[in-house]
Amino acid sequence: KCGGVPPLKLTLVASGLDQPTYVAAPPGDPARLVVLEKPGIVRLIKDGAVQPAPFLDLRSRVFFPAPNAEGGLLGLAFHPDYAKNGRFWLHYSSAPRGNVVIDEWKRAAQGGDAAHPEPVRSLVDVKHGAWNHVGGMLAFGKDGYLYAAIGDSARSPSPAADLTSKLGKILRINVDEPSRSPAGNMTSGDTMIWDYGLRNPWRFSFDRLTGDLYIGDVGQKSWEEILVERPGQGRNDYGWEAMEGTHCYPPGSACKPRGVPPTVEHPRSEAGSIVGGYVYRGAKIPCLRGRYVYADYVTGRFFSFVWDGKAATDRVELTSALSPPGLPASFGEDAAGEIYVVMFNTGRVYRIDPG
Repeated sequence: KCGGVPPLKLTLVASGLDQPTYVAAPPGDPARLVVLEKPGIVRLIKDGAVQPAPFLDLRSRVFFPAPNAEGGLLGLAFHPDYAKNGRFWLHYSSAPRGNVVIDEWKRAAQGGDAAHPEPVRSLVDVKHGAWNHVGGMLAFGKDGYLYAAIGDSARSPSPAADLTSKLGKILRINVDEPSRSPAGNMTSGDTMIWDYGLRNPWRFSFDRLTGDLYIGDVGQKSWEEILVERPGQGRNDYGWEAMEGTHCYPPGSACKPRGVPPTVEHPRSEAGSIVGGYVYRGAKIPCLRGRYVYADYVTGRFFSFVWDGKAATDRVELTSALSPPGLPASFGEDAAGEIYVVMFNTGRVYRIDPG
């Protein structure tokens, strides 16, 4: 039986990175990981070693106005058939104005360790105009479409509920025909929109077994949120900025409750900037299988739960088991379903292993 906190540890995978923001693995490739560095470098880890030459250098394209600004190179998604077609997408804030950009790129050679230096095309280019609430996540769903998270730009009033704006949304994109929005998206306004009413969905992921979508939405004053939705059940209003979690916003105000409530919410006493993670589907840690693992960047705490299709069950904190040596900014998943943790402040990447 697997009751309580499973024995776990963090194993160092890479160090010496410059403000790492994300780690990912090419589909089906057990030998490679890539790490994004905020200033605009895509690093390759091959057979456990960080390669000296960048996989891609787009520093001239990336913009963030200050070291503490949330922009930069933030997200990457490989095409499900990347091994054959070499296609991948990047999410970043672009020079010179900080627009939120999602571009398609391509590997330079079959099985190679570098990308073409110029993008194939731009899918999204959104005026943002702020230092924070950029979003940053990209991932393919089991339906074959690319999902992308964009924050609300911290504008007041928030555009999160404005269905003509991409800000404060999760988008769903047909990468082969970007001008043709997939069935199930919004049918009026901006038809790239899948979900709305989000503040800053910094990280989301799909359960590779079930296709369920887990979204971490960073709160404003009092509450941090994890939202879970079943495959194909989009067009959800998650309530911001009328609601923060299950509570009226601003705090203490009266409101008519709006939108889909979160699956889990954390008060600021527990978390200050939620980092969405992954449902563990690897083979090394049987007691973790089927459990969603996520964290908080401000407190450094790690959390988990099992979603039974209706509610979060068996909530277990994992901080004591992992003893995190840094602040977790992101998670990643390799080809085998093992989970990785990116420590932004120390420039390191770890793998969650059995303790």
